[in-house]
Amino acid sequence: MTSDAASGPTTPPGPDAALVSAAAMVFVPDPAAPILTQGDAHHLLDVLRLRPGESVAVGDGAGSWCPCRVAPGAVERGVRRLDLASVLVPDGPLSLQPRPAPPITVAFAPTKGDRPEWVVQKLTELGVDRIVPIRTARSVVRWEGERGGRAVAKLARVAREAAAQCRRTWLSEVDQVATLDHLASLTGSDPVLARPGGAPPTLARTVVAIGPEGGWDPAEEARFGQGVGLGPTVLRAETAAVAAGTLLCGLRAGLIGPLA
Repeated sequence: MTSDAASGPTTPPGPDAALVSAAAMVFVPDPAAPILTQGDAHHLLDVLRLRPGESVAVGDGAGSWCPCRVAPGAVERGVRRLDLASVLVPDGPLSLQPRPAPPITVAFAPTKGDRPEWVVQKLTELGVDRIVPIRTARSVVRWEGERGGRAVAKLARVAREAAAQCRRTWLSEVDQVATLDHLASLTGSDPVLARPGGAPPTLARTVVAIGPEGGWDPAEEARFGQGVGLGPTVLRAETAAVAAGTLLCGLRAGLIGPLA
């Protein structure tokens, strides 16, 4: 399933063998001249214990990536004394993977504990383009002020780590906490609410919102219409978010046909 029209679906490219076979992946501003952070250098050399010559995929998070290798002598000099611009050396040309279309957004009302981190990790692995925590009428967990900023910053780190683990060249965008109305202005499209008995997911509506454990308020349901169904059972909030991401990304990739 491909299209050269801006509004049509574009089948994501198949996995690049060099990207998939790399021992690790990191993100830097310029993949062709990689300068690592101290944390990335520590992860590659001290945690993963990569040796000189081992392959590392280096991306910018916006589709560009370059195959690199651990430089000779990088390990022996030690991370603390190492020039962070000399840990990796390019080992091939810069490549650009186009962003799959249409873009997919999954918004979800945060729940207690570390489940929001799990949701963001899995949505990133699936290929969701935008992830938005939302505040709803029945939200129990309310991320506001400094607390909300810290929580979203942590989710962004989780998304970055997950993208590296699954070899995504495009980082998922993790937005600040939004209301449903703000979500509509943020994405340029009214969200469709995940609701039991809703219509099957479709690529015509790629902004899906997952409510809190207590469900949607009647006013929210009236404002945003019929909704989208994710199966015959009642799902936990975090399961519903992953189900929405799985179905939409599967439709976009042509792995499943239109649902009826």
